[in-house]
Amino acid sequence: MDALDLNEAALAKYIITNPGLKDEIKDLSPEEQKQQIQWAFEDEAEDQGIEPWELTLQFVAESPEQLKAMRLETHTQAAEALGMDWAEYCELNDIQE
Repeated sequence: MDALDLNEAALAKYIITNPGLKDEIKDLSPEEQKQQIQWAFEDEAEDQGIEPWELTLQFVAESPEQLKAMRLETHTQAAEALGMDWAEYCELNDIQE
C-alpha cells in the first residue's frame, strides 16, 4: 500500500469516527467533502501534536506492533531520503528502537 492508499484508508476510518463532521458536510459536493475531511484530519493531527502522516499510521495500523513497525519504516525512508546516518537521524528525532 502506497502513501496515497494509506491516506485514503485513514480518511475513510477517520470520517466514521466523526459522525458530526459527516453530517456537517453531507450537502457539499464529493470533492468538497473530501477536502473538508482532509482539513479536519490535519487539524486533528495538529491538536494531538503530531504530523498528519503519524495520525494516518494510527488509523491504518492493526496493532501497536504494526504501528511501531510502520513508524520505524517511515523514519528509515526519511533518513535515507535525507542522506543522513541512521544513528544521527534517530538522535535528532528522538527515536528509540
